[in-house]
Amino acid sequence: MKLWGGRFTKEENELVNQFNASITFDRRFYRQDIQGSIAHVTMLAKQGILTGQEMEQIKNGLEGILADVENGRLEIDPSAEDIHSFVEAELIQRIGDVGKKLHTGRSRNDQVALDMKLYIRDEIGELDSLVKALLEALLKIMEENLETYMPGFTHLQKAQPVTLAHHIGAYFEMFLRDRSRLKDIRKRMNTCPLGAGALAGTTYPLDREYTASLLGFDCAARNSMDCVSDRDYLIELCSAMATVMMHLSRFSEEIILWNSNEYQFVELDDAYSTGSSIMPQKKNPDIAELVRGKTGRVYGALTSILTTMKGLPLAYNKDMQEDKEMVFDAIDTTKGCLALFTGMVSTMKFNKEAMRKSAMNGFTNATDAADYLVNHGVPFRDAHGIVGRLVLYCLDKGISLEDMTLEEYRAISPVFEEDIYDAISLETCVKKRTTLGAPGPSVMRETVKVYHSLLEA
Repeated sequence: MKLWGGRFTKEENELVNQFNASITFDRRFYRQDIQGSIAHVTMLAKQGILTGQEMEQIKNGLEGILADVENGRLEIDPSAEDIHSFVEAELIQRIGDVGKKLHTGRSRNDQVALDMKLYIRDEIGELDSLVKALLEALLKIMEENLETYMPGFTHLQKAQPVTLAHHIGAYFEMFLRDRSRLKDIRKRMNTCPLGAGALAGTTYPLDREYTASLLGFDCAARNSMDCVSDRDYLIELCSAMATVMMHLSRFSEEIILWNSNEYQFVELDDAYSTGSSIMPQKKNPDIAELVRGKTGRVYGALTSILTTMKGLPLAYNKDMQEDKEMVFDAIDTTKGCLALFTGMVSTMKFNKEAMRKSAMNGFTNATDAADYLVNHGVPFRDAHGIVGRLVLYCLDKGISLEDMTLEEYRAISPVFEEDIYDAISLETCVKKRTTLGAPGPSVMRETVKVYHSLLEA
């Protein structure tokens, strides 16, 4: 059944019908569409536009449709134009002409805007839960590795020693910001478009604030032209998901490196790895690689919706139908990646000894040797040059700073004393860094407490 057929004298071309239809993807709105319709008829009855009996008939019919779809007794007709047409046609078939009053005082424009907002609001809740689960997994790793030493890197070069807890904490902060972005989007989008009509409202005495309250919105949208053509919240969500995926991709890249024979920092669980069809020794980090690869897919959704919206005049245009498939795919992709990534990091094992050896063999304590000289009265610039000569000496000899004798130290600078060895030990290098945000175990324990409180809030 077409909702708009009265004006037309010819049947729609079948190819045009297929091209125009959205049932293949907006069918996932069925719950939100029925939820919105129940709120709408409740308000119509409150305003005296429908009788109480008509409202009950329509509500019972809609609730029956919802129950039948959810338990599999009713299949959504793939030949329907969209989910709104399907639900309304099914309602009329079940309860007769009173079902034709369902659409009083609204348009498909405000109806689809409502359905999309209700759906996205639910999906933001699911995305937030998945990010929170990942944060909980990361926090557990941090608690167990406050004194697991490893090299910190800049430019993929070993820089200074840190702990695994500190390194994982950097990702914790990223995903914490992701949750904050999702919360902001939900708050900003929570205005109700229902009752805006096609673009200019309606002459019926609707109570839009009442409908908004029934559906859990903060208020009714203030401008009818804007709210039927607003896709800002989808752009924001795609941007937020792209950022989540970027964070997952960066983390995946590190896990891929750490899993390599050259690093051997982690061992991935068999459930999150695959083998080679020809090389029996291989254990590939496929989940991490796929997460890294699927990031571009979510970026594509963001670019696509921005491009779709950039030249559209007010108010609604059919181009906007193109928002759904790309946003749905981006949501499904991000949710899947979050769930799998959380499982992967929760089960991977850390090779603490390999991490420690790597930190010791890359001059990560060179800065601390320079700080030692500064603390003994040497200007920092001079100290920097002295330690540079120490590193050159060690490279020439094939040794580390820890391997040098005191005589070798003093040959380069007489300032060095026996306490240099304690000053450049991994434990000292990390533990004496106790300013807020640093890797010292004492400050990291306090940070972990803060993280627990943030997750519990």
